[in-house]
Amino acid sequence: MVVLSKTTTEQYPCIRNIKQTTFSTEIPLVDLSKPDAKNLIVKACEEFGFFKVVNHGVSMESISLLESEAVKFFSMPFNQKEKAGPANPFGYGNKKIGQNGDVGWVEYLLLTNNQDFNSMRLSPAFGKDSDKFRCLLSDYMSSIKKMACEILELMAEGLNIQQKNVLSKLLMDKDSDCIFRLNHYPPCPESILNNDDGENVIGFGEHTDPQIISLLRSNNTSGLQICLKDKSWISVPSDHNSFFVNVGDSLQVETLPPASVFLQ
Repeated sequence: MVVLSKTTTEQYPCIRNIKQTTFSTEIPLVDLSKPDAKNLIVKACEEFGFFKVVNHGVSMESISLLESEAVKFFSMPFNQKEKAGPANPFGYGNKKIGQNGDVGWVEYLLLTNNQDFNSMRLSPAFGKDSDKFRCLLSDYMSSIKKMACEILELMAEGLNIQQKNVLSKLLMDKDSDCIFRLNHYPPCPESILNNDDGENVIGFGEHTDPQIISLLRSNNTSGLQICLKDKSWISVPSDHNSFFVNVGDSLQVETLPPASVFLQ
């Protein structure tokens, strides 16, 4: 989930300092309630490695409630948010992305599949509200996992794999290493924008995801971009009601020949 400050590109020019791209209306769309969803998923993976899903079954209420709590967290004073960190790798992180020294203009919460661990990590920052956040997080993550399993099982069917839960069972395992990430892209200070580094301010740099798939949701602020097979970049129009699915490195490796298809 991405939580962005309510800004415009006129107020914060750093949003404009990204690669020049065009918005695409060609992002594959998959309606999970339709009979042809399995075939559309495979085709989208082959051609884009990325697609949008609707009729996903995740309630907008659970999305809104969790996002509201996330906004409250990121609005806290820095020294209060720090109590949920440092991210090692889980917890609150600021600017330092991952373990490779990458830096972005972003702050985040990286959480695990274990709600007890999450509660222990977040309690010092949330205080008496930590139980509320944990419950919202648990409900939301359960809905997301259900959607992810449906997508992975449809994908397996589309690939004519007999054991349709071959991928989804990895997600449902009690020791699953799936992770949940809340990103917040705060306004960029004028002091940064007015120096030579201002032209290179990026929230989260270009990368691939190591997982099987990543499920992405944003609010109504644009910023997400994907790279196509021809190495051109396109901007993905934001959609508050839908989820985006990104093929990860693990799925690409698992579906290399002699599998049926090569997923981008």
